[in-house]
Amino acid sequence: MSKMSKMPNKTFFITGGGTGGHIYPAVAVADELVKDGQEVYYVGNPKNLEYNIVSSKGYKFLPVNVHGMPRKIGLPFIMWGIQLCLATFRAIGYILKYKPDVVFGTGGYVSAPAMFAAKLLRKPYMLHDCDAQPGLVTRKLAPYAYAVSSAFESASKFIKNKNFCVNGNPIRPEFKTLSKQAAREILGLGNKTTLCIMGGSQGARTINDASVSLLQTLSKDYDIQIIFQTGKKNFERVIEQLLKVYPDYELDKNLIIRPYFEDMVSVLKASDIAISRAGSLSLSEIEAAGLASILIPYPHAAADHQRKNARYMVEKGASLYLEDSETDEIHLKNLLDELLKNPENLAKLQQNALSLAKYDGVIRIKEQLMEISEL
Repeated sequence: MSKMSKMPNKTFFITGGGTGGHIYPAVAVADELVKDGQEVYYVGNPKNLEYNIVSSKGYKFLPVNVHGMPRKIGLPFIMWGIQLCLATFRAIGYILKYKPDVVFGTGGYVSAPAMFAAKLLRKPYMLHDCDAQPGLVTRKLAPYAYAVSSAFESASKFIKNKNFCVNGNPIRPEFKTLSKQAAREILGLGNKTTLCIMGGSQGARTINDASVSLLQTLSKDYDIQIIFQTGKKNFERVIEQLLKVYPDYELDKNLIIRPYFEDMVSVLKASDIAISRAGSLSLSEIEAAGLASILIPYPHAAADHQRKNARYMVEKGASLYLEDSETDEIHLKNLLDELLKNPENLAKLQQNALSLAKYDGVIRIKEQLMEISEL
């Protein structure tokens, strides 16, 4: 066989979905494996965000039909259990057909079928969990995994596995290589203070509603640039509100408002400050971009993990904190004033955030997966 036609060395199943916090770390690991010539299959829900992201990269997508576990026992819970069993049997079929050397999952309900299938078939698997308090799937499957990776040292008390390691979240290498100037040029922005407003891949109505009435003031009175990711479900609502308070917003060159950005690396690297939920991946990317941040944790997150994530950032002197229930135009403007009117405080938060950044998480996870594949 010629070198040009050399087959990939190993085959990997990558699984995780539902939200960007599960998808992007999984995709970052997939990218790194493919770069090394490995074969990758992605197991996910075709109705979720992961399908479009993975398909756009040309990876082979293996669909499983599964959704989040109901909180109460009843008929919906029984139906969910049946759905999970069927999805697991389907994942078993995928493993028997494609024979992956290792299965890698980033937690959450979407990863459950493939991870359960790997356990049942005694196929080696590795887990990565993004949060300070790992999710249910990770906690239940961790004792049987060949290794468990985490973004937080504090997660170790919830994980029973001798091969636990803190790698940080897998993030895209461009966070280390892309300059602020180049990122702003990509987005057509000038060289001045830039604010990013985002509520995660799904958007956040509380953040959106509080931000809309501030846009004109921030642009006209403070002369800062604003990149506003509304979330696909909330975009029309935001525009309707904005037309009432700032009808000429489309003429404002300081504003970029979109439902969703595929290229969040450029968005964050172009920014100086972020207003954000406190999902672990968002925090890892905020750190990697060296941003000061105002964190507004989602109050209904499983195990209250976003509050735990946000408080960690505050303890490290990298973020300001605002409760979702207190998020309005006045509170948000007051916190922004603490940063915009105090350059020393802004710079301190940025420096502390950057000191927390882990750029090599994806490399370390890839190396662990390759070691497991050789066992």
